[in-house]
Amino acid sequence: MNSITDVPVAIVGAGPYGLAVATHLRARSVPARIMGVPMGSWRARMPAGMFLKSTPRASSIADPERRFGLNDFRAARNQPRVGDRYAVPLDEFVRYGEWYQQRCVPGVERAAVVRVEGAPPGFRLHLDTGEAFTTRAVVMASGFPPYARIPADLQPLVAAGLASHTSDHADLAKFAGQRVAVIGAGQSALESATLMYEAGAEPVLVARAERLQFGEPPDSDRPGDRTWPTRIAHPGSPLGPGWSFVAFTRAPAAFRYLPDRTRAELVRTVLGPSGAWWLPERALGRFPVLTGHRVASAEEVGGRVRLRLRGTTDTLEVDQVLAATGYRVDVERLEMLDPALRRAVARRNGGAPRLSHGFESSVPGLYFTGLSAADTFGPMMRFVCGTGFAARQISRAIASEVR
Repeated sequence: MNSITDVPVAIVGAGPYGLAVATHLRARSVPARIMGVPMGSWRARMPAGMFLKSTPRASSIADPERRFGLNDFRAARNQPRVGDRYAVPLDEFVRYGEWYQQRCVPGVERAAVVRVEGAPPGFRLHLDTGEAFTTRAVVMASGFPPYARIPADLQPLVAAGLASHTSDHADLAKFAGQRVAVIGAGQSALESATLMYEAGAEPVLVARAERLQFGEPPDSDRPGDRTWPTRIAHPGSPLGPGWSFVAFTRAPAAFRYLPDRTRAELVRTVLGPSGAWWLPERALGRFPVLTGHRVASAEEVGGRVRLRLRGTTDTLEVDQVLAATGYRVDVERLEMLDPALRRAVARRNGGAPRLSHGFESSVPGLYFTGLSAADTFGPMMRFVCGTGFAARQISRAIASEVR
């Protein structure tokens, strides 16, 4: 990586992971350009009225000096510190992310990257402004939107405007007065159904799980308040109490050495479908819940949807279907990457990029972070608490190459 290029590093995406990488590169005096709308996906693809499932201490975007966490933001606004029993509202988190960006990464360019192509020994990026430039390294921090998963049975309904993914909506009040089948049993499904109910819709939750699960409320507001026996039996971690969670958060580098099948299963099942501890009183008993049901088929009938189910209820007719069916990482869905570049990326478990200890893919200089890195480094990469490990590893790896 010794040719002259326009800029050493380009970061695609200005959400928590992109901002954290930019901040850590800046601390290492590595020039970088970062493109995207700060916290754009959080503002445009998360429903109004939502609360974060993670605790406040697991919701801070990492910075090297640890001066710009969520509670630092609250202090700057003359608000009291909050602990684990505080559910963080979406709008507060978005404002916090924008505050972090203004102080740590003031040079974010509100432009969209439309194409990334190989230009050995680096890359060439094309922006929606018409500009094109070359760079030695690219960090893909484009977040979760490209990976939204909708089951194949529902795809024809999407084309007909009768089904959509939860990430397609920033305002669920648009469903007021409609009967909506919400598919899923996780936080997204449970909270979306709750928000729709509170906005005047008629949600019906359809879940494969035999029963709904919710997290246990924190036994204290601060980790230090927990008794020693409790801390030993169930040590705290950003993902929750328990030794397994401690392993995932304290040793993410070791996760990549596990067998492919083991890693894929852990990413799929750790913190599997469940609702936040604060949600049951708003959700349970408010709307119909069909647990132990699977969608066998779906068809349009007179402008509405008829679902054939496997379960005690065999037919469900609704106005719309909302798929809270999660995300599946697949490099092929990153359409901004040139097809030749996508083909060159070695993958794990079918679609996720195979990454080095520094988050570099098999294409030299092409890095992936956030959800894209979860298959390599574990479930912590699905949450904001993973920004510290990811940003440190990536900035260290890039700094050693561009100098």
